[in-house]
Amino acid sequence: MFIFRQLTHLIQSQSLKFPVIALTGPRQSGKTTLLKELFKDYRYVSLEDPNVRSFALEDPVAFLNVYNEKVIFDEVQRVPALFSYIQTRVDASGQMGQFILSGSQNFHLLKSITQMLAGRVALFKLLPLDFSEMKTQSLLGSSYQRTLVRGFYPAIFDREIDPVIFYANYVQTYIEKDVTELLNIKDLRAFRTFLGLCAGRSGQLLNITTLANECNISQPTAKAWLSILESSYVIFLLQPYHENFNKRLVKSPKLYFYDTGLLSYLLGIRNPDELLENRLKGALFENMIMAEFQKRNEHLYLHQEYYFWQDSNANEVDILFKTHQGFDIYEVKATETIKTSLFKEMDHFEELAKPAKVNKTLIYGGTEDQQRNKYTVLSWNNIT
Repeated sequence: MFIFRQLTHLIQSQSLKFPVIALTGPRQSGKTTLLKELFKDYRYVSLEDPNVRSFALEDPVAFLNVYNEKVIFDEVQRVPALFSYIQTRVDASGQMGQFILSGSQNFHLLKSITQMLAGRVALFKLLPLDFSEMKTQSLLGSSYQRTLVRGFYPAIFDREIDPVIFYANYVQTYIEKDVTELLNIKDLRAFRTFLGLCAGRSGQLLNITTLANECNISQPTAKAWLSILESSYVIFLLQPYHENFNKRLVKSPKLYFYDTGLLSYLLGIRNPDELLENRLKGALFENMIMAEFQKRNEHLYLHQEYYFWQDSNANEVDILFKTHQGFDIYEVKATETIKTSLFKEMDHFEELAKPAKVNKTLIYGGTEDQQRNKYTVLSWNNIT
């Protein structure tokens, strides 16, 4: 089953304008499937294959003589030396869409692109399925609990894999594999503990000191492990908005996971009923919505910057987007009942932000949308 991805038309259009297209994102997000579907007349070459990789490493000129155009190089970050040769080829040919590059380690891929292919490449990120993509195949669950716990990786739906089995293998096969390749981690048990501690802090302010102490590792090690989890698209950090409204503002970022299925698995939540009883239910719901904003931003190529806002008195706005007139702000609550108290944080921010225009939206766990005089109320599954 091929699930339509919103990046489809954007990638196709930019392949006519750039000599190189690069697609990055987490493992199993559907990058290879999408590229093979979009570029059926291109040859596919995986640099995970040891023989192919050896050829590219030992003789990149001969390698590119064989694969000189209309080729997809998958896991291209495995041969970073190849980028300078690709630069030479595309500069000489002037051909658009000559090479398609794909990789799952953001750090190495972006570093090579920045150094060698700047101005020659259109870069895209394919994250797990977003709500709109799931709706095209009627895959979005009837409740946020079921949707959240099941997660958003295509293979779960395409191959009808039990999410618990999928995520158990995902952690062992991909996350730990990437980490051990990029860092010399001798104690995988400590890393698994660290990953679980990160899951327990989803939607919370990041305190690296506390995280390191609880895992019995150094702060530099904790920072390095966080960096790898970011570059492998397991977690992302949401930065605080720093404009001073005459209040002392929080300066630490918040930690979120790109996929709530993985997050639920790490927290030991195996079904929707267990989520309802879990004290972290609100944080997981917030994570799902924030991840949806991130996915939509990448899949629609919006290039927007999202923030949260919080002062020293714990007044907070969950999601903030700066507009040319003021702000779009969002309160995110797992409750299925709309109460007046849910709007007070947004009202407080609006007072501080005057005279800027503030558009206020409540995203909640219920099913009914409302357009009120001062607020927009959206069901969780209608935010696309």
